[in-house]
Amino acid sequence: MYKLLILVLLLGIGQFTFAQHEQHKPTQQQQTEIYTCPMHPEVQSTKPGKCPKCGMTLVKQKPKAPAKKQQQAPPKKAVKAKPATPSKKTVQQKKPQPAHKHAQPPQQKPVTPVQNPEEKEKPVHKAGHKPESPGQTYKPRTVRYDLYVRDTLVNFTGRTRRAVAINGSIPAPALTFTQGDTAEIYVHNEMDVETSIHWHGVFLPNRFDGVPWLTQKPIKPHSTYLYKFPIIQNGTYWYHSHSGFQEQSGMYGALIFNKVNEPDMPAIPIVLSDWTDMNPKEVYRSLRSANDWFAIQKEATQGYAEAIRKGHFGTKLKNEWKRMTAMDVSDVAYEKFLTNGQDVAEQTHFTAGDVVKLRVVNGGASTYFWLTYSGSKITVVGNDGNDVEPVEVDRLIIAPAETYDLLVTIPENMQYEFLATAEDRTNATSLWLGRGMKMPAKRLGKLKYFEGMKMMNDMMKMNGDMEPMDMVMSNQQMDMNSVMYPEASAQDHSIHRGDAAKPATDTSMHIKQKADTTSHQGHTMQGHDMHSMKTAGSSDGEMVTLNYGMLRATEKTTLKPGPEKVLRFELTGNMNRYVWTLDNKTVSESDKILIKKGENVKVIMFNNSMMRHPMHLHGHDFRVLNKHGEYAPMKNVVDILPMETDTLEFAASESGDWFFHCHILYHMMAGMGRVFTYQNSPPNPELPDPKLAWKRLNMEEKMFLPSGMVGLESNGSDGEFILANSRYQLSTEWRIGFKKEYGIESETYFGRYFGKMQWLFPFIGFDYHYNSIENEPEENMFGQLSNQDNRKVAVAGVQYTLPMLIVSEARIDTKGKLRFQLRREDVPLTSRLRLNLMGNTDKEYMAGLRYVVTKYVSLSTHYDSDMKYGAGLTLVY
Repeated sequence: MYKLLILVLLLGIGQFTFAQHEQHKPTQQQQTEIYTCPMHPEVQSTKPGKCPKCGMTLVKQKPKAPAKKQQQAPPKKAVKAKPATPSKKTVQQKKPQPAHKHAQPPQQKPVTPVQNPEEKEKPVHKAGHKPESPGQTYKPRTVRYDLYVRDTLVNFTGRTRRAVAINGSIPAPALTFTQGDTAEIYVHNEMDVETSIHWHGVFLPNRFDGVPWLTQKPIKPHSTYLYKFPIIQNGTYWYHSHSGFQEQSGMYGALIFNKVNEPDMPAIPIVLSDWTDMNPKEVYRSLRSANDWFAIQKEATQGYAEAIRKGHFGTKLKNEWKRMTAMDVSDVAYEKFLTNGQDVAEQTHFTAGDVVKLRVVNGGASTYFWLTYSGSKITVVGNDGNDVEPVEVDRLIIAPAETYDLLVTIPENMQYEFLATAEDRTNATSLWLGRGMKMPAKRLGKLKYFEGMKMMNDMMKMNGDMEPMDMVMSNQQMDMNSVMYPEASAQDHSIHRGDAAKPATDTSMHIKQKADTTSHQGHTMQGHDMHSMKTAGSSDGEMVTLNYGMLRATEKTTLKPGPEKVLRFELTGNMNRYVWTLDNKTVSESDKILIKKGENVKVIMFNNSMMRHPMHLHGHDFRVLNKHGEYAPMKNVVDILPMETDTLEFAASESGDWFFHCHILYHMMAGMGRVFTYQNSPPNPELPDPKLAWKRLNMEEKMFLPSGMVGLESNGSDGEFILANSRYQLSTEWRIGFKKEYGIESETYFGRYFGKMQWLFPFIGFDYHYNSIENEPEENMFGQLSNQDNRKVAVAGVQYTLPMLIVSEARIDTKGKLRFQLRREDVPLTSRLRLNLMGNTDKEYMAGLRYVVTKYVSLSTHYDSDMKYGAGLTLVY
């Protein structure tokens, strides 16, 4: 009986305890506090702390409103949304999926075949660089990431376009490691085309560097590739596709290598990028065909009417007399510039006094960005993954592929703008830090192109070479482009020095703060105290602009004694035909550069072009020699300004083939690079046929690209179709009259361009002329007769570009008839109106006008000596 009583008593106590527990159970209004990372929302904790992935302070989530009784959710619909914020950004794929920022698919074994499964069990070999000691306080881990590469659809501009996303995100997820870890990264190619990933700036075994047909085979469609390497560095790096134009289409992301004892401060990865709605292959084809549509879009055509209006008619004439086209700053007209995949990004959890580390990556395919901050000066503490002595500046320019670690302060409880402005000043993108009243950064004014053109005229010889100066420019200490900056002084805008000269103060930046920060919270305040602008080394009150001469390593970087190999390169190019070279040779036209392990390689480069070139060496850091001597900074990208000579040196400590190239994507695709090859390197097991691999590597550079123009006018059709690569060109030109007496004529030429500026073009070809009505022999200016009825002759000749960009042509046909011709196309009268002129010794002449309506359509009219007057449309491709 007593056992029964005890059992009843225990049951009663249990029910009472359960009831008490239910009464104290947290309700929807009393949820457990959850802390999450602003950059990695998948990281959640019930306690304050740091994000294990990026080191940022975890932020408490706001309590959610009470949830209503769940109802059966309606079926999801495919959503097409502009990627503006992490919560709204969507991308569409074959099976539409939301593209949440940094979304990671569930970890699972790859279902696609792994191309190199043997690497999983192999020991990890360190690269040849000496690793920094990670200390004894950290136990290294093997960190695995699965990256799913997919074709997708995005809408950044109001129009849906194709793109490439990794894990449903543009940019790709930030991958975070701690020094000493082993990276194990499975790349699942779910596209129907090949891909690859290059780990930019990372010291790693050569076979994992990620250059298809140089260090590995491409990752085949619907297969998986394992990249496995030790993390022996710390700093800010990034990763991107090295296949075709995939980088331009969205395939890039940040790499964060934390120190074992990373400073206790919030750090935000910032990936800047450029976006075009145009297919990147079409962008490249347009550049190679000398189409000036991008200049029209950017209002940078520098036509004669504008030159006259601005008092620069003589400048324009001299420019064309020296056979130069319009002043150019950036090759491509981009629709959008993005910060972490958004026009405008925000980090609102910071408050007054916070110091924030910005890990800035320029993932743009061809855009330089000016970086400014409205809250305070910018302190530079790292560059290309390497620490530098802190230097305080007002602004800096970041080249494509460069990374900078920057410290900024939140001065008050307001929202401050970190502004990235494209070098051509066409647009910008922002990151807002803090909360409260917005404190915008000063906008940069439109470039003064004719001032730049005047400077270029003085710097360029008639043969296209740069005019020698009395001084050697280096390390970005004399920015010749500053003549175009409206913020520069009219008295001295020739340079932005880092040591001696100092441009006058830009008084437009001195704006006093007048608004009440407490009563205007949430509103934009245009007037606020921007810090005075000074140049480094000058007196207070002038803007400080960063240059490489100001960068000083935190420890000695001198190389160990060893044999020295000195290499000299001249950076060369042709803007009109868009051919970019080293020593007037593309990669396919040059041999691999042989170096030996143990050598100290010194590279001296002179930029003999009017474009900046960010030169990147794979798998190595190099010293950029500057005034700091033993403490010269270590980098993996050096941005070389026009007329500048820079000297790099690195220790040859690896094996295999390493790419050295301009990191403007379209310059690299045009052939601007070299390959460093270590002598006596073991064969690459991934590329058993080196000759075939070298041929495949250079296929895109040597590819013939089409362009053309077809006139459809009232008197007939004239046009031209061209197939060309960097050196060779095949062209067919025709004139077809709608009346029989106008006849039919065509000329086909095949030839090769010679010279650094490619002004010389010898050719062979075929000339056909048919007219069934008029068959009277015509006498040319040399007294020779020409048959008009059914002329079929082979021709040989040469074209040469004269001053004023006039193309002269001298040829002879198989019947001994000579012809000399002068021709000038697309004289820019206004931003959209073009003049065409032609005349030859056969007494043929033509004059016409073409008004550009869109990239592919123009209104046109012309008078032709054979086909008389006509008007209509011209289609341009």
